[in-house]
Amino acid sequence: MWTLVSRGWGCARTLARWATGAALGPAPTFGAAPESWPTYRVYSSAEFKEKLDMSRFPVENIRNFSIVAHVDHGKSTLADRLLELTGTIDKTKNNKQVLDKLQVERERGITVKAQTASLFHNCEGKQYLLNLIDTPGHVDFSYEVSRSLSACQGVLLVVDANEGIQAQTVANFFLAFEAQLSVIPVINKIDLKNADPERVENQIEKVFDIPSDECIKISAKLGTNIESVLQAVIERIPPPKVHRKNPLRALVFDSTFDQYRGVIANVALFDGVVSKGDKIVSAHTQKTYEVNEVGVLNPNEQPTHKLYAGQVGYLIAGMKNVTEAQIGDTLYLHKQPVEPLPGFKSAKPMVFAGMYPVDQSEYNNLKSAIEKLTLNDSSVTVHRDSSLALGAGWRLGFLGLLHMEVFNQRLEQEYNASVILTTPTVPYKAVLSSSKLIKEYREKEITIINPAQFPDKSKVTEYLEPVVLGTIITPDEYTGKIMMLCEARRAVQKNMIFIDQNRVMLKYLFPLNEIVVDFYDSLKSLSSGYASFDYEDAGYQTAELVKMDILLNGNTVEELVTVVHNVKAYRKNVLAKCYGGDITRKMKLLKRQAEGKKKLRKIGNVEVPKDAFIKVLKTQSSK
Repeated sequence: MWTLVSRGWGCARTLARWATGAALGPAPTFGAAPESWPTYRVYSSAEFKEKLDMSRFPVENIRNFSIVAHVDHGKSTLADRLLELTGTIDKTKNNKQVLDKLQVERERGITVKAQTASLFHNCEGKQYLLNLIDTPGHVDFSYEVSRSLSACQGVLLVVDANEGIQAQTVANFFLAFEAQLSVIPVINKIDLKNADPERVENQIEKVFDIPSDECIKISAKLGTNIESVLQAVIERIPPPKVHRKNPLRALVFDSTFDQYRGVIANVALFDGVVSKGDKIVSAHTQKTYEVNEVGVLNPNEQPTHKLYAGQVGYLIAGMKNVTEAQIGDTLYLHKQPVEPLPGFKSAKPMVFAGMYPVDQSEYNNLKSAIEKLTLNDSSVTVHRDSSLALGAGWRLGFLGLLHMEVFNQRLEQEYNASVILTTPTVPYKAVLSSSKLIKEYREKEITIINPAQFPDKSKVTEYLEPVVLGTIITPDEYTGKIMMLCEARRAVQKNMIFIDQNRVMLKYLFPLNEIVVDFYDSLKSLSSGYASFDYEDAGYQTAELVKMDILLNGNTVEELVTVVHNVKAYRKNVLAKCYGGDITRKMKLLKRQAEGKKKLRKIGNVEVPKDAFIKVLKTQSSK
């Protein structure tokens, strides 16, 4: 052991922190004698690597868990406190959203990308490896949550002690329940003036059938009772069921792209061992790679010699092409093939929009940026598209409007790309009416993601629109107004439950296009911000749909085309002010209107500058 001596506590503390990787206690009192200063062991390079030997953690001492919650119920704050308590990071006032690494996350105060951290915790003389995954809370990013849960055996379900159960709380619970994970309810923000943890306990027991005495009451902001959370993780979440002696089976549940090192794959090992130098094969592409680096996230990358079954970490193997890192893929050792893991259901886009570069000379740069960003966000779908007005571009599919906004913001911030987004739309279906059309399209039922390609009624037997099952949780005083809003959006009520004396849970079947743009804002406005909303895919239903064209100089402007529900042709009612009177008066007004239209067709030819056209599209997408 070496003794670390320094005249300044800051220097000693920094070097000791770097050398040991451990969180240090508070600095000694100013003026204290040097002999009272603490000493720290400084490991040599070989000793340091041995200290992080992951074989020291047997399977029974491993816990893999996620934190799930509704938006702004304190997931990231709880993650910060767990990192501090286990010594993973120093305890400072600056620890806010430590795992939220993206600029867009810090600006918006939300989590959009699941993040992993390996925590080392000593409990009753045993050293535990706790793999924590912090997940998003907004409905648009539920795909991130479902992927994260595949690497876990349990979840911390965080509920605000003031707001109680919200729509995304219910959705996240059932994701964990369907995955057969252990659920630990955590009631956060008990320090708030209006906190009512007993009421929330009763809600949890009624809605989720979890006994109230299993709830843990904490204040993540103040650090109150956080030790009980760690204790519950160890006692109530089972270790992973894996086999280290079997051949390697690793699930790729997430990935990021580094321009110098290529793809960094987040993996959960279900069987075997992987180490630097191993040759591995992708079950999806059948390509072989050599492992350049393996390690854990602590929360930053910490290389290790090996990763063992039951552990969660990262792997770099020279994958340079964005198509090589398939989320849900199984990796195995060369010449030791295994049965692939189930993987994930593909993310289903709910909203589509056209994306074009502001200047066509930036097309290739934008193409590269989209490819790299879609590797980090595999739920985005990309199809090539083109426009007479805007040139070459893409038709992108997103999980929701917020998802689209975040993707656009990340393009601007991380890749300095400036883009034009067209009006968002939803995917419709049409059942073709003739064998000739079926032969042309090669299928009877086609999906339309671009409104400009919406087929005429003469070509189809019926149109289908996507529907979702929406969950609304609101104080009962706003129930009447919200029910009127839902009916105005063509929704059909399916259920209504009182979760306590003051809160109601409503279930409605919504046409997706009725909620995709401004429904959430209207709901928040009607309920003074107290109602929450979540939805899940519920398939398609028959609908009366028409394509609404916007003409300029008699020509359709494809970028402004939209699909609407049974809208009638509109014209100015020039007879509105005629109450009775001679029929000739009415005929005179109608004739004057017809002459005006004829004159407009004759002389009304205008040119629209491209910048004015772009402003129209930007105004629409910002509404």
